[in-house]
Amino acid sequence: METHYLDPVQIETALAEALDSPADAGRLEAIFARPATDERRRLEVAHLSPEDGLEGDRWANSGDSADQQVSLMNARFLRQLAGGDEARMAQAGDNLIVDLDLSDGNLPPGTRLRVGGALLEVTAVPHTGCGKFSARFGPDAARFINAARRRNLHLRGRYARVLEPGTIRPGDPIHKEPPPRTF
Repeated sequence: METHYLDPVQIETALAEALDSPADAGRLEAIFARPATDERRRLEVAHLSPEDGLEGDRWANSGDSADQQVSLMNARFLRQLAGGDEARMAQAGDNLIVDLDLSDGNLPPGTRLRVGGALLEVTAVPHTGCGKFSARFGPDAARFINAARRRNLHLRGRYARVLEPGTIRPGDPIHKEPPPRTF
């Protein structure tokens, strides 16, 4: 089967759709665990914890920082890149596919997100398109998301750490929570 990549004009159209994502009151569209390198498993229910991140995901054994526990990617942008193919969306390698504006302007590092029963905190660790992303979605897409003028949009996604454990399901609401009060 031949893989179709979007051309630069189509990617600009995908960007326009992604920019219409909600700033708050978003929605969890899909959950993917990565049990091993290049393996993906779509989940209908998942548990997040501060110790393990997404249960069943290889993060807990990866040696990566807690600042990279869970990855989020914008569903509108990814759906366009994947040509609407839900199975191909899993190839991005992100755990939570969300209908939410992931830009720095909307979610600066430290922003807390309630996703279903779990509480996440957006981290400052950059999430960029690598060679695998380029091979899966095309070199034009990788150049587009990594362009300096668009990095603040986090089109490749965001990393978060789990602050409070909880169960999540596709369709769960996502909303920003106020930071904890300090006295």
